[in-house]
Amino acid sequence: MTEIGNPQPRTPPRSQWRDVWDQFKHHRGALAGGVLFLLIIAVVYLGPFIWTIDPTFIDIRARNQGPNLTHPFGTDQLGRDTFSRMMAGGQTSIAVGLTAMLLAVGLGGLIGVLAGFFRRLDGALMRLTDLFLSLPLLPLLLVMVMLFRETLSATFGPESGMFLLIVVAIGITSWMPTARIVRGDVLALKEREFILAARSIGTTNFGMITRHILPNILSPIMVSATLGIANAIITESALSFLGLGFPPDFPTWGRLLNDATVYLQDYPERVFWPGLAISLTVLSVNYLGDGLRDALDPRIRGR
Repeated sequence: MTEIGNPQPRTPPRSQWRDVWDQFKHHRGALAGGVLFLLIIAVVYLGPFIWTIDPTFIDIRARNQGPNLTHPFGTDQLGRDTFSRMMAGGQTSIAVGLTAMLLAVGLGGLIGVLAGFFRRLDGALMRLTDLFLSLPLLPLLLVMVMLFRETLSATFGPESGMFLLIVVAIGITSWMPTARIVRGDVLALKEREFILAARSIGTTNFGMITRHILPNILSPIMVSATLGIANAIITESALSFLGLGFPPDFPTWGRLLNDATVYLQDYPERVFWPGLAISLTVLSVNYLGDGLRDALDPRIRGR
């Protein structure tokens, strides 16, 4: 029996993010996907500090070599080290995926919040979303690249111009699912008691969106962000594979895959390495997004 003068200390309430982590770590696929994705990023961005061979260095005498101690992934038709080019290509592909994801999530989140919160904007913004959803995305991307490639390359340089073009093209054609998900959540939140209470005390629309709406829709936005990375990497790889991405001497995983198809019968391992990198990255991000969706859903958390 506890003495009256010495009450036992209360247990501090559990953090919501602690509950999210507890749920996430029980999802083995998501945990493995997160570890694999971080490992890929570490190899791609930190590997060149250890493996210092220049990916653009040409050694004709070492061309078309298979995997060996000097070149673990072999060399290409010009004698360039495939492992170095894989790391350089991974930097570009992942950078495109992350930047395009931020653009798509930002644009989709903004349109979703405006459509869900302001009724007079809902119809016009959702019809705009339906319009973009009805467009054939790959032909649209091809037309955008063909129209603006020369202009942007001349203005910003061939590499920076293509990076900007591909990021913007993927971003403005990938925001629609995020907008629909965010709009649905905002419509549900608008009828909650704390929103009505905030409105009754004179909180402005901007204050309600920033203080009450946005913190409560972070879960679907974070899930859309993780899945958007995979979509952007696949789209960039498809454009590069079709020869409409970065310049031939600027490696990306899609460009390496495109270059390797010419030598598929003689050197099939050249197709294997970039294909494996794309597959593992997309698979790890998809598992990561699946685990985040379960962990951030309060109806599933704690089961």
